[in-house]
Amino acid sequence: MAHFILPLLLISVTILGFSTIVESRSRARMYLELQCRSALYPDLCVQTLLPYVSKTGLPIPRLLAQISLASCLTKARFTKTYLSMVAKKLNETENSGNNQVVEECLHQINNGSNVQTWVSAALTDATACIDGILGEGIGRREQTMIKARLLNVKQLASNSLAMFSRFTTRYRASRGIKNPEILS
Repeated sequence: MAHFILPLLLISVTILGFSTIVESRSRARMYLELQCRSALYPDLCVQTLLPYVSKTGLPIPRLLAQISLASCLTKARFTKTYLSMVAKKLNETENSGNNQVVEECLHQINNGSNVQTWVSAALTDATACIDGILGEGIGRREQTMIKARLLNVKQLASNSLAMFSRFTTRYRASRGIKNPEILS
């Protein structure tokens, strides 16, 4: 009889533990879906933030905005590294026209002063770079890779701006701040 009870007990504990994890993840996903509803790319927003949700609690909106901004910045840095590599390759092939376009994208990725300005600029600049990456000197594969990376930065920047704006709006409202200039 003990041979049957022990495996049954082990299976029950495993199922209970698994259902708790699934329930916790479901609750976290629902929370993030609510927080990301104002983003243009809500699925990407949830996907970006979900790994940072702990089992013990749900992060406050300020932390979500910080995570979103950090993720965007990290992706922008990786994209900058990739663009630097492409620019170097174009420089070696003496294709100055396309190299200028890539160099301009690199310059634009570095622009920005405060958080909101940087994210807004990243959003605008990524769009401009995507539109400008055309030409015979850049191979199809590089064009596709650059556009995909810039599009991802653009989407992350858009989501970050939404999360940041949502947080600052709530922060100002909770403190009775009517002038947004006070917060900057």
